[in-house]
Amino acid sequence: MVVVEVVMVAEQLGNSYDVVVVGGGAAGLSGALMLARARRSVVVVDAGEPRNAPADAVHGLLALDGTAPADLLERGRADVRRYGGHVVPGRVDAVAREGDGFAVALADGRTVRARRLLVTTGLVDELPGIPGLRERWGIDVVHCPYCHGWEIRDRAIGVLAVGPMSVHQALLFRQWSADVTYFSHTAQPLTDEQSEQFAARGICVVDGEVAALEVEEDRLTGVRLADGTVFGREAVAVSSRMVARAGFLADLGLRTEEHPMGVGTYVPAEPTGRTSVSGVWVAGNVTDPAAQVGSSAAAGAGAGAQINMDLVTEETRLAVEARDPFPAGAEAGAGPR
Repeated sequence: MVVVEVVMVAEQLGNSYDVVVVGGGAAGLSGALMLARARRSVVVVDAGEPRNAPADAVHGLLALDGTAPADLLERGRADVRRYGGHVVPGRVDAVAREGDGFAVALADGRTVRARRLLVTTGLVDELPGIPGLRERWGIDVVHCPYCHGWEIRDRAIGVLAVGPMSVHQALLFRQWSADVTYFSHTAQPLTDEQSEQFAARGICVVDGEVAALEVEEDRLTGVRLADGTVFGREAVAVSSRMVARAGFLADLGLRTEEHPMGVGTYVPAEPTGRTSVSGVWVAGNVTDPAAQVGSSAAAGAGAGAQINMDLVTEETRLAVEARDPFPAGAEAGAGPR
């Protein structure tokens, strides 16, 4: 039954649309919903790789707090389809300019055309190669206190220092627990000011490179250093390197850049989501690595409205240009005397 449903959805892919949305997360589905409600033909091409897939639930999202990520996306897909939008499985390999629009090539050989493009492909979290980190990611290895802080409140939390945001991360997680230990690992030494801040907040500092996480009976129990010393911890916070999924945009001349905060790469855009390439918008983590589900959804909805207005402006211009300046029976230059 499931196989049949997938096939039926795949067959919905048409040849051309007003807008192709690349990415089926909160940003993409919200943008598609806005466009479908604006009576635009829209398709969401969804590779099925949401960033928050390892998490048990979405948090901090009003009225939907605690919803499983998969359930949230399924409800979103149903919303888009209810207004005539299409959501199809697939991966976009390349996008090329074609006339005033775009040709979007999928990995399975299909090509779909669009007048506008909304890219909401999100990002990939690259983690240090420490045994146990990837396996516990989204469970008791976390990155965002607003996403996971409540769930690990009052536990023994370790912060693995790997980049410029690690000190900030330790100070934040101190809000959720009085037992926070900062593992310096491979990061730069703390400044005198940072050391004073940690001492004032009761954040312990452990020097030495981290070798692995200790896990017993499917739960994190400690952090092991290279010298073999183990420090008991129940959760670990780590800043990933966040890499935007946007390689397929290179042929359009739209490339990722290093984020000013040094946290990874992103696609630069105006606050509305409009990029430097005419006809291309971005929303969500592909352009804002710090965006949570709610803010990603809001950005997608906003970008959808901006795209609709852009199309309205173009259609109005073309309609004006198409008007016959000389109605039947009138002569050029004839007018009141």
